[in-house]
Amino acid sequence: MEKRKIIFLDKDGTIIPDIPYNVNPALISLYSGVSDSLPVLQKAGYEFIIVTNQSGIAKGYFSEQQLTQVKIEIEQLFADIGVSLLDFYYCPHEESVHTEKSCGCRKPFPGMLQNAALKHNLSLEDCWMIGDILNDVEAGNRASCKTILLDRGNESFDNTYGENRVPDIYALHFPHAVQSILNFDNKNKNYEKLTDNRIIFKKKSPSNWRLNH
Repeated sequence: MEKRKIIFLDKDGTIIPDIPYNVNPALISLYSGVSDSLPVLQKAGYEFIIVTNQSGIAKGYFSEQQLTQVKIEIEQLFADIGVSLLDFYYCPHEESVHTEKSCGCRKPFPGMLQNAALKHNLSLEDCWMIGDILNDVEAGNRASCKTILLDRGNESFDNTYGENRVPDIYALHFPHAVQSILNFDNKNKNYEKLTDNRIIFKKKSPSNWRLNH
């Protein structure tokens, strides 16, 4: 497979503020740390794919056509900062449809990432997944990606922790996550030293995640 530097991005709560079931393009904006950092990653050769759970479709809150307008708005927001969006995947199923048999695409399942790998000829081991909750982390880990938990306060940390729910990197701010990716992929020998001390590594236990701020 061609080695491409791909970053899978969760949408709500990761790159844009989480407004539940919002499909109004006028209410969509990038977090400032995201708009500052994505151009840095693109300049370094990375490409971006959004993977998002959108159960509002199954619940009848909005249509797939309305979600398409959200995608178009995000593409424009990316274009405004000189960044391209390679692709946009969404799962339209409800939370209750949570078995591999009925839905393998809703995170924490890895279906969206695996479908992207097939379409774009990706080696998932070379890809990153960034999300604000552990379902994002689990999806990335199950797809064999490197994973980052971006803690914006949206994860309760109440769930049972298995190996798939432990991120490679923990970050409080998007720029810290970005610097970690660059340091790691560039095999910077001072990776841990140069990475912000609020980021910890997979070898640490989950109980310590929020104690290293």
